[in-house]
Amino acid sequence: MTKRVLITGCSSGIGLDAARRMQAEGWQVVATCRQDEDIAARRAEGMQCHHLELADPGSVAELAERVLADGPLHALVNNAAFALPGAVEDMPRGALRAIFEANLFGTHDLTVRLIPHFRQHGGRIVNISSVLGLVGIPWRGPYVATKFALEGLTDVLRLEMRGTGVGVVLIEPGPITSRIRENAIPHFERWVNWQDSARAQEYRASLLRRLYEPSGKDRFELPPSAVSDRILLALTAANPAPRYYVTAPTWISGIGRRLLPTRALDWFARRS
Repeated sequence: MTKRVLITGCSSGIGLDAARRMQAEGWQVVATCRQDEDIAARRAEGMQCHHLELADPGSVAELAERVLADGPLHALVNNAAFALPGAVEDMPRGALRAIFEANLFGTHDLTVRLIPHFRQHGGRIVNISSVLGLVGIPWRGPYVATKFALEGLTDVLRLEMRGTGVGVVLIEPGPITSRIRENAIPHFERWVNWQDSARAQEYRASLLRRLYEPSGKDRFELPPSAVSDRILLALTAANPAPRYYVTAPTWISGIGRRLLPTRALDWFARRS
């Protein structure tokens, strides 16, 4: 029987590459996107594709019901997320609420709606975290917070699912070619009043240039296919590892978090 995998956030980057990779490997891919043109594009590639707004509980519930009504589901890849750059002191409460609704609460909601099905039929849950789920760096506070939370929630879920036939895996990419920076601009413009910030000059000297004047690839940046390789392994290995690192910075951060004192880790984070 052809296996089915639900992958969220397939408009570009990691999600799109993963959807194409799993389809090439013979899986039936159910993709999600937010924009109609992206949904049409995925359907033109032979995938099932549905709209999903993770911040909307009704959208999450509708997707879960629709996917399960179409037949057995064997795996879920929680990839969809967005970034909200800016200094922590400039983040209003609503900004944190918005990013947590999508990056954590919606992801959790979708996952627990599918767990009863996975308990009955077996399945894998793969959560796409980040190097920023291991080590925080300046200007990325809200995204870091959601990924730290996702790491903790996933670790506990993995422990609780032991013996149920439901496998739970974390994948932690580092710098990966994607549109996450471009897609972060509307959120930054909506929530961050940088002009009136005590750090206005720092914004002009660093973050604004990075957002609006991209200067090419980051050091150690890899293509999305590097993440798809790990996703495929997480979904097909008989006994997958609890977590998979991708890119050199993620390996360094994972090892450094265990071995380095906090001040040394802070030095590394500032240089990143």
